[in-house]
Amino acid sequence: MEFRTLRAFVEVIRQGSFSNAAKTVFTTQSAVSKAVRQLEDELGMTLLDRVSHRAALTTAGETVYRRAVKLLAERDDLLAELDEVRGLKRGSLRLGLPPIGSSTLFAPLFAVYRQRYPGVDVRLVEYGSDRLEELLRAGEIDLAASLLPVADDFEWRIVRREPLAALLAAGHPLATRPSIRLADLREQPFVLFERGFALNRILLDACRSSGFEPSISARSSQIDFIVELAALDVGVAFLPQFMMEQRPHPGVARVTLDEPAARWDMAMVWRRGAYLSHAARAWLAIGAEAQAGT
Repeated sequence: MEFRTLRAFVEVIRQGSFSNAAKTVFTTQSAVSKAVRQLEDELGMTLLDRVSHRAALTTAGETVYRRAVKLLAERDDLLAELDEVRGLKRGSLRLGLPPIGSSTLFAPLFAVYRQRYPGVDVRLVEYGSDRLEELLRAGEIDLAASLLPVADDFEWRIVRREPLAALLAAGHPLATRPSIRLADLREQPFVLFERGFALNRILLDACRSSGFEPSISARSSQIDFIVELAALDVGVAFLPQFMMEQRPHPGVARVTLDEPAARWDMAMVWRRGAYLSHAARAWLAIGAEAQAGT
């Protein structure tokens, strides 16, 4: 069994088609198809159902896919560790950051990192926390910033703990309260981020614990747009308090969310037991320095 065939098979699933997988691994569609067929012949089992428009995993395929992702991640760890043994001068850091809060929390760390390690190639990806955790689990990035809680297969180090604020239209009947509970908002529509943002999951889980499922009037990945929707009374939005302090809006009332189960606790996260390169450890060290200085 070759890593080449495993990589081709995994990318077909991740990318959704043979043609997109071919672009990802820089080869032809026929080469990817041949590699997957070779893997199936070697294992003596059909891994993909090719009848439908989108190649779907068979039961055997699901097992192979799950194991292949782990094997490829372990291979990447091995190569990174060997590079360290060889005394690799430059190195690389594959870093995942969320769109929410990164400018405040991580831009200063990034500047310090570039100053100290100008030769390190920092490869930055930006997604919501849930998607970043998927990439981290697959070994495609070294570190990710994600909201707590995270799964047990991750280790983490806190970056910042911040209460959430409920954003209400200035004329809303609840806008004058100093604080509010989610149960007080059960009849109100919510404005949430796009799917894949961990803040959605945290809020929805807290609502369910309070005995209700909120109606969702809109979703967006743009903070300013979400704030504007709250100002126009489209629904209640939620942001960490420090973000609203940075972007006050005359049409929005910021009310502290008094909900212990719904907080914005940001951490740097990595796979439990994974090898961390010098570049990744250096990033964590700079983050720890920043924490100690606050």
